[in-house]
Amino acid sequence: CQCICFFLSVVFIFVNLISCHNNKIELHHENHVALFIFGDSLLDNGNNNYISTILDFRANFWPYGETFFNYPTGRFSDGRLIPDFIAQFAGLPLIPPYLKPGNPEFRNGVNFASAGAGALLETHQGLVVDLGTQIKYFKKVETSLRHELGVAKAKNLLSKAVYLIGIGGNDYLTKNSTVVSNEEFVSMVIGNLTLAVKEIYKKGGRKFGFMEMMPLGCLPYIKAQNGGCCINGITQLAELHNSGFPKALNELKEKLNGFKYAHYNFFESVSERLNNPSKYGFKDATACCGYGEGRGVYSCGGKRGVTEFILCENPDDYLFFDAYHFSEKAYQQFAKLMWSGTIDIVWPYNFKTLFQANDQMF
Repeated sequence: CQCICFFLSVVFIFVNLISCHNNKIELHHENHVALFIFGDSLLDNGNNNYISTILDFRANFWPYGETFFNYPTGRFSDGRLIPDFIAQFAGLPLIPPYLKPGNPEFRNGVNFASAGAGALLETHQGLVVDLGTQIKYFKKVETSLRHELGVAKAKNLLSKAVYLIGIGGNDYLTKNSTVVSNEEFVSMVIGNLTLAVKEIYKKGGRKFGFMEMMPLGCLPYIKAQNGGCCINGITQLAELHNSGFPKALNELKEKLNGFKYAHYNFFESVSERLNNPSKYGFKDATACCGYGEGRGVYSCGGKRGVTEFILCENPDDYLFFDAYHFSEKAYQQFAKLMWSGTIDIVWPYNFKTLFQANDQMF
């Protein structure tokens, strides 16, 4: 009898331990925060590898990816991009590109960004995955999650997820100045951005992270066309966007119940590093890979029409990796500011708050 009682006691303890363990797993699952990414080449981690496009919008060749990955992944940098670091800070694995063949796991999120893409359909149309199509892909993922997890769990995952959106630069870089005024054009871009947010919101999204426009007229490629100087007219478009977009976000906040966001002052971060590169650990605010003045010719890799290019010894010394895109070191600095920066650089919340706070803490 004593043996039976002892045996039953052991079984009872074992069952309780298993139950406790399972509860912890379920609790972890309930608190799990996924990351979904929409944007252009600053955020594209390889989607353009799988579409029919030109090499201007691809980075799946050497020397891209030369440092961290040791092979080209399709990221426009020597290594990782902002979403890779945000995922790391959030305790997530690298988020896969949506178009990568196979059956990706969507529970951690997915990346829809496409190099060259804009908020407007007309921007590089037929060569990229525009924002509207990225939203269509997201809706397919939402359907897939509902089938996999059930409606309630899918809704829970999507409501806790963070949605990173960084797009618009290509629209402004390719604007035809004779079609509409700058103000009208910016209004069109912001209108498409807000429409995308509303579509994500309809599917359960509540927590969003946005990147401002950077000083587009000071990219190495642009400066190389202008004797090494910035072109203020292009940067003015970025500034118009940056003054108008916060107003649109406030309107969304008023209309969409539970809408929370982080708005990152990308313009200020890039400007600071352009003006004071050594302060942030860079020897130069030009490009590591390219040709001509400031390596501003977009020839990195020698596959985009111009075969000549120079590759620096250490990309960490440079703010930019090629004529348009940043080095991994710069992306890491930007991501850290987005994650835990103070209200002067990312507001009203930073990304850490979006990921870690529950609804009651906002």
